[in-house]
Amino acid sequence: MRKEYDALGEIDVPDDAYYGPFTSRAIKNFPPSRKTHLYLIRALSDVKWACACANEELGLLDRDVAGAIERSCDEMDNLSRWFVVDPLSGGAGTALNMNMNEIIANRSTELLGGHLGEYIVHPLDDVNKSQSTNDVYPTAIKLGAIRLLRVLVDEVALLQESLQSKEKAFDGILKVGRTEMQDAVPLTLGQEFGAYAEAIARDRWRLYKVEERMRFVNLGGTAIGTGINAPRTFSYIATRYLSERAGIGLVRSENLIEATQNTDVFAEVHGLLKTLATNLIKISNDLRLLSSGPRAGIGEIKLKAVQMGSSIMAGKVNPVLPEYAIYMSVKVLSNDVAVNMAVSSGNLELNAFLPLIQYSLYDSFDSLIEAVRALRMCVDTLEADPERCMENLEKSAMMATCFVPLLGYEKVSRIVSEAIEQHENVKKLLLEAGVSPEMIESAFDPKKMIALGYVPESPPEN
Repeated sequence: MRKEYDALGEIDVPDDAYYGPFTSRAIKNFPPSRKTHLYLIRALSDVKWACACANEELGLLDRDVAGAIERSCDEMDNLSRWFVVDPLSGGAGTALNMNMNEIIANRSTELLGGHLGEYIVHPLDDVNKSQSTNDVYPTAIKLGAIRLLRVLVDEVALLQESLQSKEKAFDGILKVGRTEMQDAVPLTLGQEFGAYAEAIARDRWRLYKVEERMRFVNLGGTAIGTGINAPRTFSYIATRYLSERAGIGLVRSENLIEATQNTDVFAEVHGLLKTLATNLIKISNDLRLLSSGPRAGIGEIKLKAVQMGSSIMAGKVNPVLPEYAIYMSVKVLSNDVAVNMAVSSGNLELNAFLPLIQYSLYDSFDSLIEAVRALRMCVDTLEADPERCMENLEKSAMMATCFVPLLGYEKVSRIVSEAIEQHENVKKLLLEAGVSPEMIESAFDPKKMIALGYVPESPPEN
């Protein structure tokens, strides 16, 4: 162990550790039980790189020191194992920022010929120059979130395409519709999948557009947005460097004080993640219902068997992929509560609950990426059962709905009720009620029923 010092006194640090005293104390205060997301580590190192470049341009950092910091940031993927603080450590993200500062400082010291703990490059005076946790950390959260968002949008686009391909493939398969778990009027299986595709397309568009809401950053605002201890132009220069490194058009917030106080953008973004989650749950549950049975249920689609379904019921197969999509989506719904509570719990000039916001937000991105991939795998491999679709359609008494304009609601209602109670074919009961075969043949056509605006007419009298 090596001896290091901070404002609180002496503390032991492992000899080979690239972190320092602040991180060592954070580990003791908040024993790590979770790992910091790699996208956050990368984003935070990108922010440090941009700040080092800005400080060098402004003449605040020696070229060699700035260069060492920049090289250390470039190596962050290899150094990430030393990012050991729990992402939910108290302190509004200070522990994470200091863990990064100490790693960069120690590696930069090595690059300049020094030893770990010698701090030729200081974690605060050099790596954290012109910065505060309160501007660096939320900027990194937004950058990492944008990158995760782009991954998610790409996955959602692939799911949309999968659903659209089934819409085309199942276009000619007639089936009974269902409302409130009961028989309804006909539609095609393709129309059903087309509706799923449209819902996912909406999610894709909403998520694509919300990226611009996270491009406004408070970098350079330092402690509370007034920019204390940072040159007037630092925020513009650092944001420019960060945008160039990330390949993302980041913009300095117009009101840095407001941008440091308020985190409502994360509630806005997560609200759209929650919306996608609700659609995934709905679609996944529909696939489970439509594939139920397969003999004693609806059974209108067949899900590919991907694993054994039971340790006792031989041959049983379960809809595990849509189930998994539901699990992941329910996590997002619970995270939404945490994000909303954390966003609303900020006080005065800072939201101390940013670590909870970040952790929940990134977990929701990961969960949805996994959920969408699982659901797409399910959709890509499922098949229709046209015979079962037609069998269920022909059993349904709701086909008689088309006779309401011809016979009136009350009369059709009595016929449908009798068909259901007596397990009779509705066509037979219509004939017994005096409806002519010609009228039945003219109106009782499911292909006509699925066309928008269909209203049957009485056949002309001979």
